[in-house]
Amino acid sequence: MTNNLPWLHPERVEKLHSALAQRIMILDGAMGTMLQAHHLDEAGYRGMRFAQGCDGRHAHTHAGEHANGAGCQHDLKGDNDLLSLSHPEIIHNVHRAYLDAGADFVETNTFNSTSISQADYALQHLVRELNREGAKLAREACDAVEANTPEQPRFAIGVLGPTSRTASISPDVNNPGFRNVDFDELEAAYADATHGLAEGGADIVMVETIFDTLNAKAALAGIARAFDELGGRLPIMISGTITDRSGRTLSGQTAEAFWYSVAHARPLSVGLNCALGAKDLREHIEALSRVADCFISAHPNAGLPNAFGGYDETPEEMAATLGEFAHAGLLNIVGGCCGTTPAHIAAIAAAVRDTAPHTLPARAEAA
Repeated sequence: MTNNLPWLHPERVEKLHSALAQRIMILDGAMGTMLQAHHLDEAGYRGMRFAQGCDGRHAHTHAGEHANGAGCQHDLKGDNDLLSLSHPEIIHNVHRAYLDAGADFVETNTFNSTSISQADYALQHLVRELNREGAKLAREACDAVEANTPEQPRFAIGVLGPTSRTASISPDVNNPGFRNVDFDELEAAYADATHGLAEGGADIVMVETIFDTLNAKAALAGIARAFDELGGRLPIMISGTITDRSGRTLSGQTAEAFWYSVAHARPLSVGLNCALGAKDLREHIEALSRVADCFISAHPNAGLPNAFGGYDETPEEMAATLGEFAHAGLLNIVGGCCGTTPAHIAAIAAAVRDTAPHTLPARAEAA
C-alpha cells in the first residue's frame, strides 16, 4: 500500500509538519503572470536549445522531422513549461522573487508537463525532463534562500496540472458520450510526470486547478503508481477549482463533494485555487474547513478577470481579504494564483503573520 511506503525525504517531511503546526505557511503566486512580463516571442520560447527544432538534440531528417520522430514544425510560443529547458534562468528568478517576498513554498513550472498537454506542441518526448528540471530549479532556489535563513525551511511543490482534456465531459456538444481521453491515459501520464518530479527533488506533489474530479482521481492513481515504483512517497496536496459563482467544479461537484471524492488519498492538504477571487472563494473554503481532516489551502486569483483578461485586485485588497480568512481560523497554507505577483505574496504574508493556523479535527484511523 502506498500509504505504508517510507518518505522519500523524511527530514524535509518532518520540517514541513513542524512548520505547519506552528504557523500559516505562504505559497507563491502566479508563474504565468511573471512570465508574461518578459514578452517572449517564438524565438524567445525556443532559446538556443530549440532554435532549430523541437528536440534540441537530434538532427533534422530530409523530411523536416527529427530523427526520433518528433515533429519540428510546431509553434512553441505559449508553452511556458518549456522555459525550464530553454531559459532556466528566467524560471529560477521567478522562484527567487517569490521566496524573497516571503514564500515558504514555490511551485514547479510544470503545470502542463504531462504527455497529454505537451501533445499540443509535439513535445511528449520531453515530459520526464520537463518535470525533472522543473523540480531541480525550484529545489535549487529553495536551497539558495534557505542557506541564509535555515530557521525557515522552504519547500518545492511538484505541480501536476489538470491537463488540456477532461474525462467527464464531452468536447463535442453533438455527441455527449464522446471522450477524447480516458482514465488509463490520464493515470499513465500523471505517473510519468510524478517520476520526473521525484527525480528532480520535489518535496511535495500537488494536483492543482482541478475542474474535473475524475481527472483528479486518475492523477491520484498515477501518483500512487509512481510511488510504488519509486519505493517511497511524498506528501500530496490537492487543490480544486470552483469554476464560477454557482459554487461547483466544472464537472458539477460542490466543495464538500469534491473533498469526499479525494479524501481516500489522505492528502497533506486540500484547498481551492484559480477561477475566483478571494472574496468569492471564502464560503467554499469554509465548507472544506468544516469537513476535511487535513490542512486547508487557498490560492485565489487577484479578483475576477477584467474585460482585457487581466486582474485588477491590488496586493493590499487581496491581503485584507485573505487576512480575514486567517483570523477566522480557516487557513494553513495561503498564496495566489492568476494575476498575483511577489508584491501580492509579500502583502499576504504580512497580513497572516502571527495569526494562528486552522486547527485540524482528529483524523479517524482506518479500522
